Amino acid sequence: MGVNLLNVRGLEAMELQAPVVMVNLMRFRERSLDGDGSGWDAYLRYSALTVPMIKARGGTLLWTGDAKAVALGVEAGNQWDYLALVYYPTVAAFIDMMTSADYETRCDPHRTNGCAEHVIIATKEAYSKFKVG
Repeated sequence: MGVNLLNVRGLEAMELQAPVVMVNLMRFRERSLDGDGSGWDAYLRYSALTVPMIKARGGTLLWTGDAKAVALGVEAGNQWDYLALVYYPTVAAFIDMMTSADYETRCDPHRTNGCAEHVIIATKEAYSKFKVG
């Protein structure tokens, strides 16, 4: 896993100047690949580095929480440990962060060490009770 899995082509097919909420689904390793604590510990190191990068691009964390159970649908393959909803003012801001040298060298190793699987789904708002931005 790594930034080489970033679907830049798919993201660039979206409206680059439109706001986006990224739905992050994470499954953690029992032990961090670098031997420094658990997968969760590595993810906390990742988060401490990426949140300032998100905020510097005008984004913010909207919600994070533990995944508890599959409420509807097939359980197999859908067990996640943690979810995060992250707002970016533009799709371009997300691409900029994810393709930056700083992200690739400082942040992504912690994500890779901590996450056995990390899926990010880019969304286009259809309805929201909340106005962000």
